[in-house]
Amino acid sequence: MEKLYLGIDIGSTTFKAVLMNERGKVRQTIYQRTRPADTGRVRCSGICSKCGACNFGQLRQTVDKFLQDAGVPGLEYINCTVVTGSQIVEDTADFIPYDFRISEVTAHVAGARHYHPECKAILDVGGQDSKAMVFNEHMNMWNYKMSGICAAGTGAFLDSVAAKLDVPIDKMADKVNYDSNLEFSSVCAVLSATSINKFKNRFPLGDIIGGACRAQARTIMSGVGELFLGYKGDIVFQGGVAYNRAVAYYLHEITGNKIVIPEFHSVMGALGAACLARQFSDLKGKLETKLPTIPEVKHESVSIRAAANKKNFIGHSNAPMVWRNLFFPPEVLNALGVNSLTLETYAALFARNQHRIKRAFDKAACKGFSGETCSFLRVLEGSKLPQPAAVISTSQPCQQGERIFRDLARDYNVSDRLFSLHTPAIGGLCDSNIEHLAEELERSVAMLEKATGCRMTADNLRVACELSNEAREYSLKSNELRHACPPLIRGAKAIYFASIFSQLWGRQEMVDIQKALYDELLEAKAKLDPSIELEDTHRLMWLHLPPFYDTALLDYIEVKCNAPILFEEVNYVGWEPLNASDPYRSLARKILTQGFMDPALRVKEIIEVGKKMKFNGCILYNHGFGRCSMSDSSFIKHLRQELTDAAVPLLVLDGDCVDTTIDPCSTETKISAYVEALNLKKYGNIFGRLKGDK
Repeated sequence: MEKLYLGIDIGSTTFKAVLMNERGKVRQTIYQRTRPADTGRVRCSGICSKCGACNFGQLRQTVDKFLQDAGVPGLEYINCTVVTGSQIVEDTADFIPYDFRISEVTAHVAGARHYHPECKAILDVGGQDSKAMVFNEHMNMWNYKMSGICAAGTGAFLDSVAAKLDVPIDKMADKVNYDSNLEFSSVCAVLSATSINKFKNRFPLGDIIGGACRAQARTIMSGVGELFLGYKGDIVFQGGVAYNRAVAYYLHEITGNKIVIPEFHSVMGALGAACLARQFSDLKGKLETKLPTIPEVKHESVSIRAAANKKNFIGHSNAPMVWRNLFFPPEVLNALGVNSLTLETYAALFARNQHRIKRAFDKAACKGFSGETCSFLRVLEGSKLPQPAAVISTSQPCQQGERIFRDLARDYNVSDRLFSLHTPAIGGLCDSNIEHLAEELERSVAMLEKATGCRMTADNLRVACELSNEAREYSLKSNELRHACPPLIRGAKAIYFASIFSQLWGRQEMVDIQKALYDELLEAKAKLDPSIELEDTHRLMWLHLPPFYDTALLDYIEVKCNAPILFEEVNYVGWEPLNASDPYRSLARKILTQGFMDPALRVKEIIEVGKKMKFNGCILYNHGFGRCSMSDSSFIKHLRQELTDAAVPLLVLDGDCVDTTIDPCSTETKISAYVEALNLKKYGNIFGRLKGDK
């Protein structure tokens, strides 16, 4: 009996499946819309998967009927089943047993290459998202980009247009007037479909549909088209939207590239899954299942950090309270002897309690602060903060934060005790910038002395600088150790140290934390399995902050996908030792050499550190979807260019560090696709390391 391979793709609106034989010939395909079961049940309370009384039961019935129509009695006669799609969840395996799950990106690449093995560029537009995949010759791997959380560049947009015009979705292209000059925006699927109402009685149907299809093509390209810049070859166009040849026509008009629509364009994800089922079947028993593990060590440094932070937020003395932003040097405040509260850190701690976050957002909304305002800052606007004696901040890198600090200072009647350290946006580490900042720091101390009644002494500032230098030395040793070894600590744990943002610099607690961490890393190194080598795993660098409300994202990367995070940007210490004899100029240099202040310097540091740690991947958590000045589009563009030159792929994960409600549903798909591409480059297959490989 011939071997059979099944690929299943369950997307947001459709169910697709492809049955393939061992020679790679497609035996049977299915493409059909999905809908909830009439019973309203998602799954049955029992273990039966065939009654069809729930959503999963209906899916199983669909699979069984599909196989029976192909002359296959049941799933037990399938040699290997691989699944993909946004609607594959943990419970799916209880109803549709499968051997492996892959990302939609990898599935679509495999599907396109089955019939177009030389293709270098693929565009998939489904009901929920758009995906662009381009093979990068320099990196020798597939790069991809997925659309964000908006439905405008997806099949959902055309569905809404068809409903408004009362035209069957599969008949739209037949009615298009390609000479139509009608233009309207598709920046929002809901608003654009609504705006069609004003055209319905004023323009011919063909003109309206033509304008809608062109708007669809433009929005697809605005979401993912960046990946095609400079590419001159054919683009394989697939997914449900490829049924609409008018969209394909306008994609060609916009890009200038030839748009190729393959025969099985609507089921390419399922086709790719079937192709990979053949490959996975051949690799069974050959894949390494015993993967390197991080040595177990009791991290006392975590407890010390937690205790120090707790003491900070309740006040470690009866000294006056000063609000601080992340970038004002804490050595100054610790030498002055005041209590300091880093407001962004305070907001991040709120994220652990989503009920408090919700209430804070509600209060901020009542004050007029919408979702366009950074979630960290909305938390502050919606919270009751301890009354400050003074407020201290920096003008860069977050100008929105600077404005919110000023607004909060007005609310708490301390506008006359607010000092904004004017940090230059350009120029970097030049003499004029150093002199300017040194003078600004001295002025800030004079204001703080007047506002708090505390007095700065040369001895206190000298001690703070010396303690900062001591902590810096341990930080450097820890980082160098991590760079030169296999994983010694989970990135999911290390990132919360966020040492460069700590308000403990200049205090003994920071020395204790960094020394304890270094000792723990030495202990972990001593416990390493001697057979583990540096290149046995992926080596990822994490940029910017994590989602503070949950470690699941980092766990998914490191545990589920077996891609360790070797280092975190927020733990990089790049400044020179402070000169206790010239503290203000030294602190000015420290400010200017923190990469977050200077995007060009930041990119340079990422590349330099990456080479030291021999990274093969880089992940940027894009807080605020690019609205944050520390992960905006210009920075990402520059970083991607430099990483591409270094043959290191960049994964950008859109999300929010504080607000769980706006995380896009495609995050796990992006991560899986990224690691699968890394696997293919490193191990020669998407599934992982083969036994005996080094």
